[in-house]
Amino acid sequence: MSESGTTRPHFRTIALIVGAALFMETLDSTVLATALPVMAHELGVSAPSLSIALTSYLISLAIFIPVSGRIADRFGARTVFRAAIILFTLGSIACALAPNVTFLVAARFFQGIGGALMMPVGRLVLMRSVEKRDLIQATSWVLIPAIIGPILGPPLGGFFVTYLNWRWIFYINVPIGILGVVLVSIYIANTRGEGPQKTDFLGIFLSSLSLGLLLFGLELLSHRGALLLALGLIAVGVILGVLYILHARRAKDPILDLSLMRLPTFGTSVIAGAITRITQGAHPFLLPLMMQLGFGLTAMQSGLMTLATAIGAIVAKPVAPLVLRRFGFRDTLMINGFFCSAGYALCGLFRPGWPMPVMFLVMVIAGFFMSLQFTGYNTIAYDEIPQERMASATSFYTTFQQLMLSIGICAGAAGLQAGMVARGVSTPQLMDFTIAFWAVAIISLSATIWNRRFSHEAGTEISGHTPRTWSTRQVIKEPRGLGS
Repeated sequence: MSESGTTRPHFRTIALIVGAALFMETLDSTVLATALPVMAHELGVSAPSLSIALTSYLISLAIFIPVSGRIADRFGARTVFRAAIILFTLGSIACALAPNVTFLVAARFFQGIGGALMMPVGRLVLMRSVEKRDLIQATSWVLIPAIIGPILGPPLGGFFVTYLNWRWIFYINVPIGILGVVLVSIYIANTRGEGPQKTDFLGIFLSSLSLGLLLFGLELLSHRGALLLALGLIAVGVILGVLYILHARRAKDPILDLSLMRLPTFGTSVIAGAITRITQGAHPFLLPLMMQLGFGLTAMQSGLMTLATAIGAIVAKPVAPLVLRRFGFRDTLMINGFFCSAGYALCGLFRPGWPMPVMFLVMVIAGFFMSLQFTGYNTIAYDEIPQERMASATSFYTTFQQLMLSIGICAGAAGLQAGMVARGVSTPQLMDFTIAFWAVAIISLSATIWNRRFSHEAGTEISGHTPRTWSTRQVIKEPRGLGS
């Protein structure tokens, strides 16, 4: 139900409000990565030791994302979404004022609480506020600012540390946050769901600790001398994850409802989307490194080149509803999955002799196909979800999304490291980037196996697509006889 007196806005308005919050969250993470060396120098520590500021944020996400849906059901989507933006903004201010590393890590953890609530609750707001027939277009619109954030991050981070101060990385969130709070208060209804009466405290403990250790362990894999610690954390995280699965099978209302995976469209979208997101997570990590180390471009120049991916993503948004209406979800995801994997594999063949406009065009095309793919996944996932389970579904989906994006960064780093080891070099060269790009592209391509499991009728109410089956194509001729 929703509070009375709230004007029902156009779905694009809701989508852009949700997208703006996601833009703030994704921009923050990518901008910070660019500025780490400068921040470390000012705070008097080494850059690798400051990576804990990134990790503390990821751990906070892992702990609080699973409970976000329950909180939204309890207090209302608008209340929680608005509170999430406020927490994220206050955390950003605290980060900007940090006098030392300890304070910064604590501020990033606090900021992560807001980020953990913003992502799934924002998606929940969209699912509860938009009609099914408008869901594809709404998803396309909400992904525009969310995709632009990671692309603008590197050049914006380079600009801040070069011409201003790294603390502006966090101050930039303040006006966006204030605007978001105002717009949410005006346009978003305070919908609530029927949450479970009993809180799954054991499930919260097992799932949060498992996800937190997995993310922390994956993060440490890229640090020299931390291999054993990383593997130990991952092993403990896996054990706790298995214990959670055993618990969830017996619990009445588990915090992460694994029974949702039995719904064909949701389960298939989670698995296929998770595989594809490995490539999505690796690409923003690999491409700027290749441009700077392999091509000799500055951080600002490489960041500007990666704007091509954002342009492709924006172009795909108005096209996505037309494509899905014409071909349906199954055929679109199968065929387009090949093209988005091939586009990222082609980026691995970039060489200094290639004309810059050609590389820019390739990245535009790659961004177009990948954006179209995730518009499909993010929409079809909720086709069979009833309203009373929508909060659980958004928490579950967002948890896996965040986990796989982090794994994507690790996969890209592992592919790069494997190429260096195979060639006996200590500094990555262009061939090593080729190996890394191709490795994650092959992983993404393997999602086709799961895309085939979507039925031809999946999402027809959302897309408006009419499946052309044999029974609808053939012409039935009645025999002429008596009574004709």
